[in-house]
Amino acid sequence: MPVPHYTAANRPSILIVDDYDDARDVWTMLLGAEGFDVLTAANGPDALATALSETPSLVVLDLSLPGMSGVEVARAIRGQKSERPMPLVALTGYSDPEHLAQARAAGFDLVLTKPCTPSILIDEIRRLLADQAPGIAPSRENNSTI
Repeated sequence: MPVPHYTAANRPSILIVDDYDDARDVWTMLLGAEGFDVLTAANGPDALATALSETPSLVVLDLSLPGMSGVEVARAIRGQKSERPMPLVALTGYSDPEHLAQARAAGFDLVLTKPCTPSILIDEIRRLLADQAPGIAPSRENNSTI
């Protein structure tokens, strides 16, 4: 499958939310190298503020965050009126069915568990963005999500 070529006019922005500096740094580097603009937040309240003020193309949220959980952030984002719902991806260390069901009920479009290989997250980001705006971000086939 072709890898999308983003221009300044169609470059998606991704908000990465994780309370671990190393995780944010790694995902920022990898997603930046893939052509995405990357925003970051280290806690729930900052994640919500950034999501609402910057309106990124997509948000990747850890579920366990200081100040406000990823589930609470997702519910708050979903509670906002929007013509174009922002895709939400949970990237979490939780793998028990109860936490995963809570994430889905909160409005996440996709739930991935850690550790997550970069290619899976990148492919799923492209797929979700292509679903939002066909033709801007072609997806590559990947069926290894939860």
